[in-house]
Amino acid sequence: MEILLIIIYGFFLTFILFYSLIQMHLVILYLKRGKIKKGSTIPTPDYFPFVTIQLPIYNELYVVERLILQVSKIDYPKDRFEVQILDDSDDETTQIIRKVILKLKESKVKFDLVRRPNRIGFKAGALAYGMNICQGEFIAIFDADFLPKKDFLKKTIPYFIDKKVGVVQTKWTHINENYSKLTQIQAFGLDAHFTIEQGGRNYGKYFINFNGTAGVWRKTCIEDAGGWSADTLTEDLDLSYRAQLKGWYFKYLEKVESPAELPAAMNALKNQQFRWTKGAAECTRKNLIRVLKTKDLPISTKLHSVFHLMNSFIFICVFSVAILSIPIFYVKLHFIKYALLFKYATGFISSMFFLLIFYWVAQRSLENNLLTTLKQFIWKFPLFLAVSMGMSLHNGIAVMEGYLGKKSPFVRTPKFNLEKSSDKWYGNKYLASSIGGVTILEGVLFIYFLGGIALSFYYNSFGLLPLFLILSFGFGYVFFYSIFHSSK
Repeated sequence: MEILLIIIYGFFLTFILFYSLIQMHLVILYLKRGKIKKGSTIPTPDYFPFVTIQLPIYNELYVVERLILQVSKIDYPKDRFEVQILDDSDDETTQIIRKVILKLKESKVKFDLVRRPNRIGFKAGALAYGMNICQGEFIAIFDADFLPKKDFLKKTIPYFIDKKVGVVQTKWTHINENYSKLTQIQAFGLDAHFTIEQGGRNYGKYFINFNGTAGVWRKTCIEDAGGWSADTLTEDLDLSYRAQLKGWYFKYLEKVESPAELPAAMNALKNQQFRWTKGAAECTRKNLIRVLKTKDLPISTKLHSVFHLMNSFIFICVFSVAILSIPIFYVKLHFIKYALLFKYATGFISSMFFLLIFYWVAQRSLENNLLTTLKQFIWKFPLFLAVSMGMSLHNGIAVMEGYLGKKSPFVRTPKFNLEKSSDKWYGNKYLASSIGGVTILEGVLFIYFLGGIALSFYYNSFGLLPLFLILSFGFGYVFFYSIFHSSK
């Protein structure tokens, strides 16, 4: 039994190690890209192709007016773009939209309120419905919590001069990053994705993903790839892979920023994380074999695609390593014959070192002052790591459902319209207040890992103590705020 335990534990540690090595390779690519891209300029075409801006909306009464007003300010010839408001709402959101459109009648921006007869396919269905009636050669997409900048189209459309470019994706920034510790660590994780992961993959000519919003598609690229599909919860990742397998090139613009709002409540964050992680698992199930079977793809592209599509599997690995850590602690103490094996296993600590470098480089790229970066990193990295571990049960369940093909509806992330620290989200009508079984289990795991801390001191063996400390804090943090925010 102890041998089987060690093998299972070793398997998950090995995946984490290889994942961290891939992340380190992306760091190297990102740093190379930074040196080459210095001084590069945005192409400036002498034409303005017709663009459709799609705003998929479902019950967004807190932010929809803010979004439409911001889009109306976009600096692009007024006769060369239209705005499709793809509204599936069944509350007062629709009336708010109509009032805002009426208010903007003199702006000369063409607004088209599109109401479907049903909500089949959720966001993917809305985008597909709008595309069938849109005029644009290019389609820009913004979710309800975004505030696109005025020069967005002028900074993205020029890259489509290259006929091979199917998508231009911009970088997400954060309207309410400093609202709370929870929003700060979300920004910490997203910033790493929108610097090193997207930048490194794009520079290495590996597959990247359209992030669902704040980007522009060439309409013929969507059509060539088979159109929007609602058979996964991350229709953006799915279509991205289908398009790139067709030979389309995606362009990522790190210097073009698109501000958005971060979820401020733990249960809103859990909704978002569940959808993202389960959707990624569904896309793995749908597209991974297709990628591996494509003969003209380089081995390096296939390797990066495996870890890109399977990045949500890391939550299963983290949870498995966490839950097995106390039994492994027991084996280490009572089976001396495995002492040499455990000694070699310390090499897996390098995974943590590689991830530390990954997030350090991401933060360093955002801040010129070394001391400021260090001060922020010292508390953000451990807190981000702990909360990510604390989310591993919740997200791991989502991943398993995705791999097993269990279907679930598209659960939107509640938006709050938070821009200042004084803004409140309490009482948001879209935020569920129920406490589920997963939350209770997170509380149980908090106690479980406190037990690991106690065992470390009882046996005077502290090799796994740092892990137990991080896990107990992480599960405790997620459990506490799930309860506390639900009560609000």
